[in-house]
Amino acid sequence: MEISANDPKRKSWVEIPHNSDFPIQNLPFGIFSLKSGNPKPCVAIGAHIADLSDLAGQGFFSDLPFDANDFAGPYLNTLMKKGKQTTRALRNRLAELFDADGPFAQRKSEIESALHLQSEVEMHLPVQVGDYTDFYSSIEHATNVGTMFRDPDNALLPNWKHIPVAYHGRSSSIVISGKDIHRPKGQTKPNDNEPPVYGPTKLLDFELEMAFVTFDGKPMGDSISTSEAEEYIFGMLLFNDWSARDIQKWEYVPLGPFLAKNFASSVSPWIVTLDALEPFRTEGPVQDPKVLPYLEYSGNKNIDINLEVAIETEKGEEKTVCHSNYKNMYWNMNQQLAHHTTNGCNVRCGDMMASGTISGSDPSSYGSMLEITWRGSKPVQMPDGSERKFINDGDSVIMRGACEKNGVKIGFGEVRTKVLPAKQ
Repeated sequence: MEISANDPKRKSWVEIPHNSDFPIQNLPFGIFSLKSGNPKPCVAIGAHIADLSDLAGQGFFSDLPFDANDFAGPYLNTLMKKGKQTTRALRNRLAELFDADGPFAQRKSEIESALHLQSEVEMHLPVQVGDYTDFYSSIEHATNVGTMFRDPDNALLPNWKHIPVAYHGRSSSIVISGKDIHRPKGQTKPNDNEPPVYGPTKLLDFELEMAFVTFDGKPMGDSISTSEAEEYIFGMLLFNDWSARDIQKWEYVPLGPFLAKNFASSVSPWIVTLDALEPFRTEGPVQDPKVLPYLEYSGNKNIDINLEVAIETEKGEEKTVCHSNYKNMYWNMNQQLAHHTTNGCNVRCGDMMASGTISGSDPSSYGSMLEITWRGSKPVQMPDGSERKFINDGDSVIMRGACEKNGVKIGFGEVRTKVLPAKQ
């Protein structure tokens, strides 16, 4: 089915603010509620959201294979259960509804009744996340961390260029943008010659990541190939994988991340469909040595997404500390999903798979404070004169991302999280 919603010539009758993340070519999906209502599905367009249940009730989707329940639930999972081709048809129809010259232009007043300003609604976690996997797919990030903590001449572990390394994370603590988090507590070992101590982390860090969300996969025991992977991926969102570096250093051997990671991960409210990102595909890094056959792929599988991270102090002063790009990822989504399922692991609708920290080759593109300050040796100067080696209580971390090409900008909005002091 053609992705007609991507047509760069489309113009909407809905007013789109200058430089908006949400032109008619985007139409990302989310879950919203009004003050007096229950959470339900919507899409973003300009400064507005469109209530999908309202549009469905008016019969705009009556010829598509949906029913009322698909637009009524507090998560997108029910809608997503209809699969790639059906959700593609829905987005195509939505583009027609909002097109100034489209087949529904004469019904503008009816469609307009389903619109609400984003500033007047509350956004919620868009999917019910059954399982969450975190990859480690940026070669620049892996090299930086390996250089800091191991041998700089052998920064990458022997398996890194052969498999998309990952671990299973904790889905219960994935929270929506705007949800404050508390500084986590745990064991650390500040001095190698003394016993460990317990208390709040002193090295709280963000990790700039993107995550993709899956449709239902194949039955348990079957694998998804790199050529099939895109049929099982609904879309992407911004992902902040919070990390307590001092807790992690003490606990991660021999089984890897645990309490240093599972206290919180923050996501943006909008899932930008993989379809909307098609025009921004680009070539990925050369993979050397050659990967095993099940990880081979053809075509451009990386995506050109400009990313940035800012830290905002309690006074509201903001400092951008990172400019990076998702296109630099060594392992792409197709390879990640293929590797994840090569042993027969079954993925389910709403599963979330994060990229791992996205760093570039330049220090300005490093995707964590661990790298930006190089373990605290190069503090960041803030607008109020203070310094940051890691994240302080009262700080808010803000991540933003967007693709731009041929006059079309496809954005992800932002994920914003404030850090509160540790609970007693």
